Amino acid sequence: MLPVLRLCEDVLPNGGEMALPAHPRMVFVVHGAVTVADRILRDEETFNGEGAAAVKAGKDGAMLWRWEFLTVPDSDRTDRTAPAPDGRGVVSRQRLAAPLQTLPQGALLLRGDSVAFPPGGCAYLHRHQGPGIRCLIEGGIRIDTRGHSASYGPGGAWYETGPDGVFAQAADRPTRFIRVMILPRACLGKSSIEYLNAEDKAKPKSQSYKIYADMPIGNQ
Repeated sequence: MLPVLRLCEDVLPNGGEMALPAHPRMVFVVHGAVTVADRILRDEETFNGEGAAAVKAGKDGAMLWRWEFLTVPDSDRTDRTAPAPDGRGVVSRQRLAAPLQTLPQGALLLRGDSVAFPPGGCAYLHRHQGPGIRCLIEGGIRIDTRGHSASYGPGGAWYETGPDGVFAQAADRPTRFIRVMILPRACLGKSSIEYLNAEDKAKPKSQSYKIYADMPIGNQ
């Protein structure tokens, strides 16, 4: 079985409902409002957990970004459309799925957060202790890794392996992305970043963080 991290986008009409099976996940409300387990979540709020969940949209509907950590048969293609969740009136599409070939060994942690940059800010060459998928919510960003550069606008999603070095350059406007990483559980409450150039370690850092989820999960 192959461990996979995937990002799906769900669009629910007013009163739309969906039933999510049990997987470690974080769901981010891009816009609108949903009710989950008697909680009402609105723009830029999240919920996370490993169990099954029932989601119902409010009177104006909602758009969600849904990260899930799961296992699939080794023969499965991860670029196919993920099965839509059971529900009423929901339109779902898989934005990105990645086999986690650099998954840390041992006990694991699902971390969901946002990373914000001021205009022109950057993240110096660095790596993380586990893989993850990012999705840009505002601004623009260039990601340099493994000898390649790619630029993303709002809604653009990309995968980072964790151990491969990455340099990130924000556009000349405020920029922010939402990400979910699978990390060693030893990172609970701690930063996962490591700067690769000694001269960068003491430099002021322009990015800022907001943690949404720091959830120990069972091994998959």
